[in-house]
Amino acid sequence: MLLSAEISMYPLAETYIPPIDGFIEKLNTYADLKVETFPTCTVIMGEQQRVMAVLQDAMTWSHEKYGKAIFVTKFILDYEAL
Repeated sequence: MLLSAEISMYPLAETYIPPIDGFIEKLNTYADLKVETFPTCTVIMGEQQRVMAVLQDAMTWSHEKYGKAIFVTKFILDYEAL
């Protein structure tokens, strides 16, 4: 099933731009997903299980590299957001 996920990242750090840029760059390394970045969020689209696995992997990677962050996400099933 198709899944579109809109995600916004709020790093709990004084310098917040590098973690956001790093997270977006990480999301763009997954060639099997569509990724579109906007000023306040990034939209990821693909097969549901793959999108969820990528989000889990990317959030874990971000935490290990940059520390704590808040992720606000909206999910839309069976919808092509891009």
